[in-house]
Amino acid sequence: MELAPFFADVDAQPWAELQHAYGSAADVPDRLRALAGDEGEAASEAVSELYGSILHQGSVYEATARAVPYLARLAGAGYRTEDLLALLGGIAESGDDRGDTDEAACRAAVIGQLPLILAAVDAEAAGTRQAAVWAAAMTGAAGQVLPVLRRRRETEKDPLVRAEILGAMAHLDPAGTAAEVSGAMDAAEPAEVRIAALLACVDAALRWDPAHHQAMLSLLPADGLVEGRLDLTRNEPLQYVVEALLLRDTDADREAAYALLDAALRSRLPEVREEALWAAETACRLSRCAPERLVAPVEALAADPACAPTTYSLLKKLGPRAAATAPVLARLAAGEGDRADRALEALVAVAPERAAPLLARDLGQRPRALGEACGFPTGRTADASFPYDRALLDAIRTRLGADDLDANEPFLLVSLLAAWGSRASAALPELRSALRRFPKAVPKALAAVCPPDQRAATAELLIAAARSGTGDERLAAARAVRELTGETGPLLTAVAARFARGGQGIREAAGLAAELGPEAAGLVPALRSALSAPEGDRTIPQLDGDVEIAAALWRITGGAQEAVPVLAGVFAQAGQPWMRWTFTRASRVAARIGAEARPLVPALEGLLTDPLQTPAAVLALHAIAPESLDGPRLAGLLLDSAEEDADAVTALEALVALGRTALTEDHRRRLRALAERDLRVVSSGLEPGVAPADERLREQAREAARVLG
Repeated sequence: MELAPFFADVDAQPWAELQHAYGSAADVPDRLRALAGDEGEAASEAVSELYGSILHQGSVYEATARAVPYLARLAGAGYRTEDLLALLGGIAESGDDRGDTDEAACRAAVIGQLPLILAAVDAEAAGTRQAAVWAAAMTGAAGQVLPVLRRRRETEKDPLVRAEILGAMAHLDPAGTAAEVSGAMDAAEPAEVRIAALLACVDAALRWDPAHHQAMLSLLPADGLVEGRLDLTRNEPLQYVVEALLLRDTDADREAAYALLDAALRSRLPEVREEALWAAETACRLSRCAPERLVAPVEALAADPACAPTTYSLLKKLGPRAAATAPVLARLAAGEGDRADRALEALVAVAPERAAPLLARDLGQRPRALGEACGFPTGRTADASFPYDRALLDAIRTRLGADDLDANEPFLLVSLLAAWGSRASAALPELRSALRRFPKAVPKALAAVCPPDQRAATAELLIAAARSGTGDERLAAARAVRELTGETGPLLTAVAARFARGGQGIREAAGLAAELGPEAAGLVPALRSALSAPEGDRTIPQLDGDVEIAAALWRITGGAQEAVPVLAGVFAQAGQPWMRWTFTRASRVAARIGAEARPLVPALEGLLTDPLQTPAAVLALHAIAPESLDGPRLAGLLLDSAEEDADAVTALEALVALGRTALTEDHRRRLRALAERDLRVVSSGLEPGVAPADERLREQAREAARVLG
């Protein structure tokens, strides 16, 4: 290829007018020149920068499609061929060829380069052949690609390329290649090909039988067999197979998944156990029965002190079911340093009563265990707080006076005291002393532990704190005064000061004003002044603040004359995805207002098409205009939301509000499935909190099924 006319064509394109991840694509020509240059380091950097700009974390842009022909021509001319074929495959993988989108344009652009890509399937270098196979498969153009792959498979000798071909064929036509895939499980095939065949069997939805089970176990540890593949979604084979089987949600496939895990967890090879432990954690995230099914092999593994540390993360998910591991964990937790802290962290989850004395013994050196004891970030609810322990109480009292507390430790320490309530009243002197050092963390605990005969003195101390310090500190102290004595004066003063400061704290201040209700009548002028200007673009924090202000105005004045127009202004904003939770919060306020919010009905009905906003919108419509609702239709939409984990808690709440007459037999069947199916409903949020949140939802679904049955 002659570079001069090539780059003349490149320079003729309007790159400056095109966009990529970082704005103008004016830098693309320089990246293409670097690819064709003599400096290897500059070419490698150009590849990296192109991944960052035109294929940014899997996203493509208008400049991406324009760059595809030039990338392909450079690859065909021998410039960074393997890297550029892989880049082209990633661009094709980013979307499909339907619709008028950047993704469709990019897929079409790569399909347009298939003759060049498919020619590289017969390249001399194995890496180039492999990249070409993968890139061709990502186009989805089965009619053009499959015949070439089948022809190449007959002569290909390199194991990784053979594996890539098999995976590509299964990707393009899972059902049509099922026979070829099954045949590739033959023991005569290289291990890389056999693992690709097993994964393809899963993708083709073939029945997982004893032959698959034995083949999978014989190939473990399997991660190394796929580390050279370009397919990053299947780079942990055992985890992938277990997840796929569980997602089928049948008894047979569930049994197959747990049989694999049980055998792998009991393996004598550490590498196999490591892969199995990660796959088991995935099972806990997906399957409600996972803790019960995994406890036996995990307990057997943890019984060996040398192996126990590898199980800590999983033991935290199994919790008290794995109490049999407590003796080993306690012995390991009695040591020193981070190893002991990790063991104690696991012990807190499986046997908290046994963990408490060990935590007390060396509290300052056990940050992980302390965090677990405080429910951070497992999502444990307040009524499941860490058990009271007198020795631990004494350790906390001592620790509150230490000079080496880090940023989070004071909050964790006082959260335990607050959870224990009056049982921790002996810590009152230490909390009073710590108030000046930790004015945001301590007030709530002071109110929680304070005995009746000390309330006056403690309140005096908190009132003094509410008159000084920063806004957040004053609010914390003032709220504690109200909780302790019922006195609202300090809180009214602190909230008024927070309004005067403006900025990000408006939403919290408005929420507190709403809690105070008519007692906060003096704050109404400040609430009105804090409303954002309706003209122009408003930020999410501003809109969220307006929602809270609307709620406060309604609660304080007792009328909806001011609140409803504010909410209408929020709903009038363009419905961008990032505004969904703002609209949901506005819907909740409308529901509390009730019939007086009737002008909002059209806006609320417009939210019913978004599963995330459906539940709150239905609750609002039910409170505002129940006579107009199509109960069966809304029940179906609510169940759609719950099944998609789109505000499922509110969806069930709204379903109960609609009542029995809104549900058909199919609705009741779906509701029972939410309560009793094995697949978890909750799948989003911080990973340690997913299972606890799902268990709470499951109980809610069971109660809803009982009420509506």
